[in-house]
Amino acid sequence: MAKVAFIGLGNMGGPMALNLLKAGHQVTAFDLSAAALAQVQAEGAAVAASAAEAVLGAEFVISMLPAGKHVVGLYLGEQGIADNISQSALVIDCSTIDAKSARKVGAGLREQGIAFIDAPVSGGVGGAKAGTLTFIIGGTAADYERAKTVLANMGKNLFHAGDVGAGQVAKICNNMLLSILMAGTSEALQMGIANGLDPKVLSEIMLKSSGRNWTLELYNPCPGVIDTVPSSNHYQGGFMVDLMAKDLGLAMEAAEQSASKTPLGSLVRDLYVSHQQAGYGKLDFSSIFTSFKKSDAN
Repeated sequence: MAKVAFIGLGNMGGPMALNLLKAGHQVTAFDLSAAALAQVQAEGAAVAASAAEAVLGAEFVISMLPAGKHVVGLYLGEQGIADNISQSALVIDCSTIDAKSARKVGAGLREQGIAFIDAPVSGGVGGAKAGTLTFIIGGTAADYERAKTVLANMGKNLFHAGDVGAGQVAKICNNMLLSILMAGTSEALQMGIANGLDPKVLSEIMLKSSGRNWTLELYNPCPGVIDTVPSSNHYQGGFMVDLMAKDLGLAMEAAEQSASKTPLGSLVRDLYVSHQQAGYGKLDFSSIFTSFKKSDAN
């Protein structure tokens, strides 16, 4: 079992750290939230007064933070912790950030002899709790193999996408496609409802037809079609609109940097940003379904 420093105990990071504890790893955690620290401490984690303290002697340093600026600041900022990390450690950043920031952190740590991989996740809070996350990894093949020691205790599927930064690119490509599928599924279902169709029946028809997709089958955005998804719980839980809007912003940055053509990605980003600005940022991203509802004026 390994000695692990875990920094960032939010909705995703907290359950991930708990799964490492359940697997028998020695976890030292740090977060700005005292409540988050108390929760993992109650399950057996050691808690540190700072990130710099948390990483002392760690074999693996795992971070799960909101944005690229936070990850760069943590490791390379004026009060960055790179000098506190052992050269024998492997740093694993599981945040979803821009590839440029991931590469910057990787290069900065490498200059100090510290190995780094970016390993953003897919699977949401439910996957984090169940230990069934998908990790999309950028880094050397050797570091990828080494990371399995801890990642396999938090996730079900591990993919090596390429060099540092590749994990982030693959993640935002996936989320861009997911948002397009969710918007398209919502639009189709709302059109069927507006024309008098039962959304359950329409969903069954499309699931047996060429419109079948993951959002329709496993994450249906129409309330009452699937009882166990956020749409049937007033769009509570799941993956927030705020986070999807963020990821779509990252996707558009990557598209611009690579001169990629993403007309659907651009359109769906506008849809999610509008939905976010209308006050729905804390709801699950499937709530985009409500924005396609036929207005009473029609």
